[in-house]
Amino acid sequence: MMKLRNSVIAGLVAASLFLPGCENQTAAIPKPDDSILNSFQDTMIAKNNDFGFNLYRELSSGDENIMISPASIAMALSMTYNGAQGETKAAMAKVLKIEGDDIDAVNANNLALLYFLSTADPKVTLSIANSLWLNQALEFDSKFKSRTEKFYLASAQEMDFDKSNAADMINSWVKKKTQGLISEIVAAPVDPSSVLFLINAVYFKGQWTHPFNKDLTTDQTFHTQAGQAVTVPMMVQSGSFEYFSGPGFQSLRLPYGQEDRLAMVLFLPAEDSSLEQFQSQLNMENWAAWLSSGEKKQGTIMLPRFTMEYETSLNQALKNSGMAIAFEGDKADFSGMVTGASGKNVFISEVKHKTFLQVDEAGTEAAAVTSVGITATSIPEYDFELNFNRPFFYAIQDSKTGAILFMGAVIDPSAE
Repeated sequence: MMKLRNSVIAGLVAASLFLPGCENQTAAIPKPDDSILNSFQDTMIAKNNDFGFNLYRELSSGDENIMISPASIAMALSMTYNGAQGETKAAMAKVLKIEGDDIDAVNANNLALLYFLSTADPKVTLSIANSLWLNQALEFDSKFKSRTEKFYLASAQEMDFDKSNAADMINSWVKKKTQGLISEIVAAPVDPSSVLFLINAVYFKGQWTHPFNKDLTTDQTFHTQAGQAVTVPMMVQSGSFEYFSGPGFQSLRLPYGQEDRLAMVLFLPAEDSSLEQFQSQLNMENWAAWLSSGEKKQGTIMLPRFTMEYETSLNQALKNSGMAIAFEGDKADFSGMVTGASGKNVFISEVKHKTFLQVDEAGTEAAAVTSVGITATSIPEYDFELNFNRPFFYAIQDSKTGAILFMGAVIDPSAE
């Protein structure tokens, strides 16, 4: 048997694309037992969100666009958690905010979440897929494999990491599950001493409930965090919005599809405040209070049209959050993941995260349009005007489960 370095590489990938409204074409997730659906706890989703806020703050540098998927990261790490033991399990539970929660309850909640999200809106495609790729020199622990297949609907495969096409096979799965938006998560060639890849992919495809009018899009100035002025296509829309004004910021909710469940929530810091000051307030207590305080008001919104790609390693952020032991080869304990002597001291070597986001008038990449100016005379008729011409924060959330699918900040919408 080949010698193994005994590491587990957790690869996470999330993609988001906004396209015009066709029927949801995602393969249906089988409906779980009613006992699982009825035991769903939104408090566990709140813990996932809180974990996401903490991770976001660790990653945010304030000088570049950022976008993460708390749902994707929490799902992939929850799968990994099923194989953790001892101090490693305790550390992961603390970081994931699930201390004291029964592992079966966590797993069942994730299965219910998969179903609820996949059936959220007939006009929105939202799919979440999981997969496990094990070096064939080892064997899955039977309980670990059973749990991930049952509760995460994960496809589990054993493969020869020595083969030249090993990375291609994994990346092909990623490309398929993200509809071609992300084509690579594993670099070739795969290190043959690696043990396992756990991968989660999220794909979102939807149109605004109320699309922006392309004819109203004009080139406008956006002021970046560094004080630079860049020219970007600025979309505009007037009407009734769910609006909230908080301490040092204003907030707006833009729904997708027809069910008013999935929406982008936008936060614009006040001109005398900053994105950094707003982000320091991000936690579940404030988040819940903000969303519950929204009121329908008439207003005008101006939002940049942009495309964003983001890639990062989550290693240091997770270590800083309290999961360092999971990355230490001589201390990590994932003995519940693989069997045999070679499975001892399995550790996480890398957690990689990629996201893609495209936002425009209808949801597709914008074509050339004829722009017309917006007259200022109409503005006083409305309760508010929100011009996202400076750095802002956004999140895409399912209001029924409370799950935050994506969150990020736009520092410079003109950046490649």
